[in-house]
Amino acid sequence: MYKAFLIKYAEIGIKGKNRYLFENALRDQIKNALKELGNFLVTKEQGRIYVECPDDYDYEETVEALKRVFGIAWICPVMIVDTTNWEELKIAVGDYVEERYPDRNFTFKMEAKRADKNYPLTTPEMCMDMGGYLLDRFSELKVDVHNPLVRIMVEVRTRSYVYSEVIQGPGGMPVGTSGKAMLLLSGGIDSPVAGYMVAKRGVAIDAVYFHAPPYTSERAKQKVVDLAKLISRYTGPIKLHVINFTDIQLYIYEKCPHEELTIIMRRYMMRIAQAIAEEAGCLGLITGESIGQVASQTLHSLASTNEVCTMPVYRPLIAFDKQEIVDISEKINTYETSILPFEDCCTIFVAKHPVTKPSLKVIRHSERSLEEKIEELTKTALETDEIIMIN
Repeated sequence: MYKAFLIKYAEIGIKGKNRYLFENALRDQIKNALKELGNFLVTKEQGRIYVECPDDYDYEETVEALKRVFGIAWICPVMIVDTTNWEELKIAVGDYVEERYPDRNFTFKMEAKRADKNYPLTTPEMCMDMGGYLLDRFSELKVDVHNPLVRIMVEVRTRSYVYSEVIQGPGGMPVGTSGKAMLLLSGGIDSPVAGYMVAKRGVAIDAVYFHAPPYTSERAKQKVVDLAKLISRYTGPIKLHVINFTDIQLYIYEKCPHEELTIIMRRYMMRIAQAIAEEAGCLGLITGESIGQVASQTLHSLASTNEVCTMPVYRPLIAFDKQEIVDISEKINTYETSILPFEDCCTIFVAKHPVTKPSLKVIRHSERSLEEKIEELTKTALETDEIIMIN
């Protein structure tokens, strides 16, 4: 029955003279999301985006793909009627109701829109006349304008569109309309959610993962690759940078107080991530940190890690509790992968009593013991960056 979808946006509609840029970006994102599913025609017309489907498309698969495109507020499966003649359109709407609803014992409300204000009927007249026609044709139908079970919508444009089902999209802004940022991606629950949330605001995502063989296994690395693939279903292609962090970790472990290991290692991760981000044209770093969740995420610790960065650090989960983060990870299907029991780079050299209120003065002093080799080790880590393209 459905050979097309009407795509509605929300936030894009409040943009000014540059709204067309966001509309075009959304249209392009929809094309990319559907290109592997068939030959779909995606067009833009008068504040609406239409997706016309090939004859042999999979409805459920198509809807699931559209539900992962940021910028879409609502997905409406529509019947296209190649006429604007009102009498012909009434019959078409009646046929739609007859096919879509075999059991028509329900209440309904008619809603209508017309692009051409010179159309022979006003919007209220369209609703009243169409509603009367449906009541005459189907005696079991009843009207309820306040709390109907079914809303039947007719839009008359260059063609006419009929629909009664509205599927919620992910909202947000089209990916790429807000620049690009670098996600520090681990194998945990938080960082994939952070990447998803920032991408929802229109930010394209690249990612960096700190690998420490042999202390972290290839399975741990594959887990991160799998998480990147799951995120990329929403964000589009991701360039994943895999940094060998072993020598840096061992050197810090050898030279620095053990209660400060996590903070100092984190500071060097941030330095390296920023270097990669600058080279990639990113406008900031993204982390999955939440205040107080672990020792390295107290306000004092966050201030210590922030100090080494000159570009912004975006922390979309900063005030979330763990259950809120878990709920989102389950929604975007990353939770089950995140909890796989493969060790993470950060968990190998964990002190029994890590400092929770680090002093910047003390941390800087401890880092002086690294001066002999740390620049060389950092340079080597950057030069041996392994890049994995996630599509």
